[in-house]
Amino acid sequence: MRIGVVGVCGSGKSSLAARLRHAGYDAHDIAQEHSYVPDMWRRIHPPDILIYLDASYEAVTERRPGSLMTPRLYEQMLYQVRHARQHADLTVLTDAKDEENVFMEVSSYLTLLRP
Repeated sequence: MRIGVVGVCGSGKSSLAARLRHAGYDAHDIAQEHSYVPDMWRRIHPPDILIYLDASYEAVTERRPGSLMTPRLYEQMLYQVRHARQHADLTVLTDAKDEENVFMEVSSYLTLLRP
């Protein structure tokens, strides 16, 4: 089962995908937030499961101090991931969660899907 992880920069995509791979899943973070092709997330390597990591502007800027993130850039990224968000199998709000909590929530969901 191929798992795609999408969200804005700083939402935790890379961290979650790495943790899922370490746990034996075929997981990949998808940089949809940098693409103007709305469904790029499913064009190159379509995932069987799409996970959307939601994060507020405040959480993103707190996680990435010194980044060039502005409210306008954040809104642009939200716009670019809108199609993926609409098609996500699971959406996780990451604002008040650390990497472990996000991983546990996603892995619990994935465990339910296993036969």
